[in-house]
Amino acid sequence: MFSWFRTALLFIVVLILTRFIPFSEFFRNVNTLVHELSHGLAALLLQGRVMEIHLYADQSGVTWTQFQEGWMIIPIGLAGYVGASLFAMLLFILFRKDNLKTGLTIIAIMAGLAAILFVRNGYGFAWSVGFAAVTAAVAFLAPRWLQQGYYLLIAFLCLVESVVSAFVILYLALQSPGSAGDATNLAKATGVPALLWGFVFVAFALWCARVSLSRLLGRRRGQEHAKLMA
Repeated sequence: MFSWFRTALLFIVVLILTRFIPFSEFFRNVNTLVHELSHGLAALLLQGRVMEIHLYADQSGVTWTQFQEGWMIIPIGLAGYVGASLFAMLLFILFRKDNLKTGLTIIAIMAGLAAILFVRNGYGFAWSVGFAAVTAAVAFLAPRWLQQGYYLLIAFLCLVESVVSAFVILYLALQSPGSAGDATNLAKATGVPALLWGFVFVAFALWCARVSLSRLLGRRRGQEHAKLMA
């Protein structure tokens, strides 16, 4: 069984390594994009509207939506952190199945559609277009080794940032419950303290991280077994 200790140890190693990768700040915005698009998708599924999305160089973002019923803020508020964690897990599942091009294509389409339909600030639009172009080029033009390296970079950054951002919200909910973003909005809508919502986000992010890393190591064990049998 893939233990929580091994998950924590591997996660810490990845967290440190991703901070030393050149231009990692640029690529870390992919988690912000997924987070904000998840809010937007939830609003659309509830027959609401996405007014606009802003992405910023410090990996923060904001989504403005319109919806009909007050209770709808609950699934929309939950969607950001939940969606980001699930997307990171999806990338590792696709990696285990060797569907690198599929994963990269999904990422490129998401960034491109976001730029066309929703992102309305200058930096966010430029980043979305540039990221979509780079990812599409890697997906369809790059050699296999570069595809794999780029894919793992994006997957690990999504994983790390989904967990780190959840812990940031937990910290904000503890220090300043009225300024804890989605946790504050959910607290106002439900009466459940922002701190509890912060714990929910962290617990879900850690569970997704454990599943993701177990898929990665499971794939490597499968490859090693296949080599021994060959």
